[in-house]
Amino acid sequence: MRVEAAIGQQNAHLREARQMSLTQLGQAVGRYLGKSWSRQAVHQAERGRRAFTAAELAAVALALDTSIPALFLTDAQPVELPGATVSAEDYRAILLYAGDDVPLDGVEELIVALHDIAEVVSRPTLARLAKIGRIAEQVATAPPASSQDDHQSGVA
Repeated sequence: MRVEAAIGQQNAHLREARQMSLTQLGQAVGRYLGKSWSRQAVHQAERGRRAFTAAELAAVALALDTSIPALFLTDAQPVELPGATVSAEDYRAILLYAGDDVPLDGVEELIVALHDIAEVVSRPTLARLAKIGRIAEQVATAPPASSQDDHQSGVA
């Protein structure tokens, strides 16, 4: 997969998770670039049919309320750069800060896990299950209906 396609897929995923239309994302990006992207420009970017400048990556990350490295996340496929194809593992490794003061043991796994958690939490089904859970708690803590009926009819 080309790096532009990887960024585009992640861009589309994040936009959909935030329930933004192509037009809304284009307008949000425009607030940071000084000129909105058209619906078609956003669509082309999400299909991997355009390269990104540094300013555009920053604007997209800000518009989607995420980080620039998060825009680069992809599945386990190798990523094609202009001069070489990079393994998925090496590709993910370049997304990490490798400074002397940052231990790398487990950091990559943590980033992937956090990405997976964010994906699950953004699903509408999870929100519905949480609502069902709250209703079930209310039902479980409510007094039994039969004791209310007995009290109202004078039965002790």
